[in-house]
Amino acid sequence: MKETATRIAGFKDSIFGTISKLAREHNAVNLGQGFPDFDGPEWLKDIAYKKMQEGHNQYAPFPGTVSLRQEVSNYYKDFYKLNYDPESHITISVGATEAIYLVITALINPGDEVIVLEPFYDSYVASIKMAGGIPIPVTMHAPDFSIDKNELEKSISSKTKLIILNNPHNPTGKVWSKEELIDVAHLSMKHDLYLMSDEVYEFLLFDGAKHIPTATLEGMYERTITVSSAGKTFGLTGWKIGWICANESITKAVRLVHQYVTFAVSTPIQEAVAEGLKKLPDYLPGFVELYKSKRDFFYKELRELGFDFQIPKGTYFMMVPISKKTNLKDVEFALKLIQERKVATVPPSAFYLKSSEGEKFLRFCFAKKEETLKLAALQLKGL
Repeated sequence: MKETATRIAGFKDSIFGTISKLAREHNAVNLGQGFPDFDGPEWLKDIAYKKMQEGHNQYAPFPGTVSLRQEVSNYYKDFYKLNYDPESHITISVGATEAIYLVITALINPGDEVIVLEPFYDSYVASIKMAGGIPIPVTMHAPDFSIDKNELEKSISSKTKLIILNNPHNPTGKVWSKEELIDVAHLSMKHDLYLMSDEVYEFLLFDGAKHIPTATLEGMYERTITVSSAGKTFGLTGWKIGWICANESITKAVRLVHQYVTFAVSTPIQEAVAEGLKKLPDYLPGFVELYKSKRDFFYKELRELGFDFQIPKGTYFMMVPISKKTNLKDVEFALKLIQERKVATVPPSAFYLKSSEGEKFLRFCFAKKEETLKLAALQLKGL
């Protein structure tokens, strides 16, 4: 038999799938993979069922249903004063992960360089490599996971085409300040680069933190490609409804790829999400309070266990330093916790290419039922 494609020769199983598999094998509490172990709102599931009963069950238009693209446009205007034309600026994708793949495939030629800020969501690098691009890592340095402007600029070359920025940030829970975003924006303008802004956690913000879409910064609307999704916002990650907001030229390019990858996304679920987005002003306060209470509870538990770290201002992740607990690196310590304490976490060194900083942390997901978090905390006691 002939070999498979060389472009995937270095790929391994995703760290998320690997940890979830180990958690099942060892009957461990899974605080690894980033999804809730409880369901999203009943009213939104009822809408999805109603849409199926109404006959919204055939192929949707490949850019996305008219209703969903319109509601995405509406919420960007209402929340951020951004004007995206639903016909020419918005494309619906199978979650944010497909959106990331579409953008990179549409923009990156073999040999093009893409700056990724580590720790990063692992699909960024996989998509870059599948497009023949070269990922160039720039480290967000602990404990506040800040970027050195000079280090970032030195990483830019004549081959650089794109910067990928994630805000609020997975896995650290960092919410970027306006000053930090402006620094990255100035470099993208100075060197004429595209910027893909992954904003899937845009509504998971705590303690007065504010989300600033990169596209709202002066001079950045045309060169920013914004990616977001409904999965995190509504706690329904399995629905896989994402979107891309970009200028008309980029939108045409990503749609050319999309039509040959998935063509269209689930029609009744798109219609349901469109209805859900109309209810954001009423829904979001309770949504944020729910996750804030989970964050506060689990942060208190980890601090009492002797972990010392800054409370995250966004997302549903905690990047927890482990050096006071063990001399082991993150992978070995994560395996130890699964086997001996029956608690699964994600070792974040999988999200780094250059720095070894990830070996000093574990990522915990607190998007779990109260009893799940209590059980995890109980099993970690005596560590």
